[in-house]
Amino acid sequence: MKKYSALIILVNLVLFLGFFNYAIVQKEDIIEDGQLILLELAPVDPRSLMQGDYMRLNYAISDEVIIDQIPKRGYCVVTLDSEGVAQHNRYQKNNAPKNENEYLIEYNIGEWSAVKIGAASFFFQEGEGEKYADAKYGGIKVDENGNSVLVGLYDSNRKKIE
Repeated sequence: MKKYSALIILVNLVLFLGFFNYAIVQKEDIIEDGQLILLELAPVDPRSLMQGDYMRLNYAISDEVIIDQIPKRGYCVVTLDSEGVAQHNRYQKNNAPKNENEYLIEYNIGEWSAVKIGAASFFFQEGEGEKYADAKYGGIKVDENGNSVLVGLYDSNRKKIE
């Protein structure tokens, strides 16, 4: 029996590491090949004593929705203006229909009936909070399925803050 226990543990470990690495590869593919979309930020508190310096992100397009009128999970459909900033079109349950020049961003309605679009926070090195204080946009990359990865914060000139 002891021999089987070790084998079961080893198989579970290999499966766990395989799934974990697969998720990493998926995110790296989105970062490399995804479409950059800038989402206008709405103000929030940028500090946590337990986690260090970070900025909790709230996107302006998620404030424009009446929660009772959309599904709990689905896709926010956006178009990009001439400067690459997302303009909200609609919310829908499925990833279709999608017209030309429209992009999908997966969302869900979380605690306190807040619409969660993209990443919810951006962590930065301690002491660099001033640099990110004037961030106006969150830059995400999305794939064809609406999966998104936050790639940075951008200033009012749409330049990535480094």
